[in-house]
Amino acid sequence: MTDVLVEIYSDIVCPWCYIGQHQFAQALEQSPYGDTIETKWRAFQLDPRAPAEPVSLFAAYTKKFGGEAQAEAIISRITGAAEDVGLELRLDQALRVNTFDAHRLVWSAHDTEMQWDLERRLMEAYFVEGANVSDRSTLVDIADEVGLDPTEVERFLASDAGRAEVLAEISEAAEREVFAVPNFIFGGQVGIPGAQDVETFERIIDRAIQRFDAD
Repeated sequence: MTDVLVEIYSDIVCPWCYIGQHQFAQALEQSPYGDTIETKWRAFQLDPRAPAEPVSLFAAYTKKFGGEAQAEAIISRITGAAEDVGLELRLDQALRVNTFDAHRLVWSAHDTEMQWDLERRLMEAYFVEGANVSDRSTLVDIADEVGLDPTEVERFLASDAGRAEVLAEISEAAEREVFAVPNFIFGGQVGIPGAQDVETFERIIDRAIQRFDAD
């Protein structure tokens, strides 16, 4: 049976990406074809102009959506959607920052089995722990947790390595008509937008395997 590559466009600070990863992971566990799916995380920035210095998510949402009432409503909706799938978000602690270095770190693990765990751990740190995911010492610690060499990671982040590749992924997203995340591209051809429910992801996985295996 042919393995199918699923490229997942995501941003560390996107709550629907966190929910989508959770749902997709469950679908992979439940699908009889889960072992034939290979995943690669691709960079996408919701706000490429976000500063490195952290601001509270509430303040960022207040500015973006035009007021505190609007920010509270959106945070409530996101928190409720996460709770419905078994995730607890602490958006009152979340710190909105620029995610470029976090994407560089994820890219650095693209040829390892640790990339999935790294992406999830970064989102967990952001959404649950209130971590500053633009802080390089924090990134080193998270990388260490998932099994990457902290010395090598520190050296990598201090260099320009991965910058061109992450910029290329972000640019390629627009070329592939990925304008919102999460977006799951199966076999380089079929894009599935949004944080689908587990059953929908299972059906999509099954159909993709059948389609690409037939080809």
